[in-house]
Order: sequence, then C-alpha cells, then structure tokens
Amino acid sequence: MNSSRIIAITDIHGESGKLNDLIAKLDVKPQDTIVFMGDYIDRGPDSKGVIDKIISMSDVCNCIYLKGSHEYAYLEARKGDEYYDYLFWTYGGVQTAQSYGSFENIYKVHGEFLDSLKPYYMTEKYLFIHAGIRPGVPFEVQDEHDFYYIRQQFINNKHNLPQKIIFGHTEFKEPLVQPDKICIDTGCGKFPDAPLTAIVLPEEKFVQSYRLS
Repeated sequence: MNSSRIIAITDIHGESGKLNDLIAKLDVKPQDTIVFMGDYIDRGPDSKGVIDKIISMSDVCNCIYLKGSHEYAYLEARKGDEYYDYLFWTYGGVQTAQSYGSFENIYKVHGEFLDSLKPYYMTEKYLFIHAGIRPGVPFEVQDEHDFYYIRQQFINNKHNLPQKIIFGHTEFKEPLVQPDKICIDTGCGKFPDAPLTAIVLPEEKFVQSYRLS
C-alpha cells in the first residue's frame, strides 16, 4: 500500500515556533513530500530559524522549496532595486535582518538556498505556487511575477489548467476551498493569533498550529 503524502506549507513568515509545532503534528515519514511554498522570511522573529528548519527537513523526506513574494523582494532589493528595497524593509525586513544579525548576513548564511528557490511545482493532479497564475493565459507564457504577487484576479476567476492549484500569499481566516484551487495562507506572521496551516494530500486534510514562537 502506497501511503506517501504530499504536504504543502506556505507563508511561515519567521514563525519558527508554529512551524516546529506543525511539523511535529504532521508526523512526517520518509516517503512523504513537503512542498514549502514561500514567504519563509519577514514579520515574525525568527526567519533564520525557519529556513534552517525547512532545510533540515530534507534529511527527513523529499522537500520542494518554492519562492514567495518576500523572498523575491529580498533578492531584488539585494540587487539594488529601490522599489523592492522599500517593500522588503516596509513589510517585515527589519525583523529578518535582526534574526540574521544584519542585512548582509542573510545572503552569507542562506544565499545559496534563496537563489535555488523554484517558481512552482507541478504534479499530475496539483500545481503548487505561491500566489497563483493569470487566468486565461497559457501556462507556458505566464509572467513569473504573477506567480509571486497576483491576488484577486486569480482568486475570483477559474483557471484553465487541469490541475487543482494549491497556493498562499493572500490570507484568509480559514483555508479558502474552491473547486479548482485551495489557499492555505491563514495569516501566520501577520496576526499573532493566526495559525500556520498545512494541507495534506490527496485527502485535502488541514493541519494547523497556533503555537507562539
């Protein structure tokens, strides 16, 4: 009997306590795959600890690491882009720099990991992506920027892919479940009492942690 699962987790935002508690609840097995869907950094107090933990999970099971809007903003800010520099520091970058000791240390410690992040992960049944895709546009000509930043145009319209899309980026009080998509961003890092949510596939079961860091 094949008991392997795909587990998706997104928008951790420096909340290492919630992440550690959630992973303990999931009882991860070697045959499982975890898809981490971005926004590991910013807002919460322990971005470094979050990335250390998700990297360490590759010793436990198969792990896929996607890029979120906050990692995108950080990488662009590091290149000197003024707009993304503003976004990084305005939306939680101060906490991230503090967790590493300085802005420069972020790349010294985890630059190789951040550069390796993938834009999406697709299986026969599911597409895992941070924010979504632009409806009506063929997947092969999608603008990668939308993968990290699109919101209502994706959420409010059906897409044209055969896969069900698992995504985050836009927070909801409870997971948003639609016939063609599921959002599992429940506000972790943005609101102190918001849970970190995982979805376990194929049963589409939600597991949550409210533990404070």
